[in-house]
Amino acid sequence: MSVAGTAASHLDTPPLEAWLVALTEPVVTVIALLALILITLATIIAFVKMILMMARGGNNTLRRAIWLEYGRWLVAGLTLQLAGDIIESAIYTTWDSIGQLAAIAVVRTFLNYFLERDIQEIRERQHHETPDHEPDARHE
Repeated sequence: MSVAGTAASHLDTPPLEAWLVALTEPVVTVIALLALILITLATIIAFVKMILMMARGGNNTLRRAIWLEYGRWLVAGLTLQLAGDIIESAIYTTWDSIGQLAAIAVVRTFLNYFLERDIQEIRERQHHETPDHEPDARHE
């Protein structure tokens, strides 16, 4: 009986929709794999850079630069995941898949917001720390 039910459900699915599902599933899997690779490599690189910086006695500016670079890679990985979820939501329109897409979008948005804020702070600090912009150097 389950075989007949399965056969009937395949017959009810339009050919184009079946083709879309068959194409989308491996694409989403590849995108998820790319995001996994990117985030894993970024984490390893950031970890190694932090260990080397601590061993060499690096300063806060270097530490902040490492974390900002890591944050950019995390945003890229989350963007890939979001892209995969958007593609997947085209064929699986359940509330679970929509909720997952919304959660990833919120995390990515907040991470991106705070990362951009940190980048702006560092740019302003670097701008004020250059010799051309020190108040005493210009007025002497």
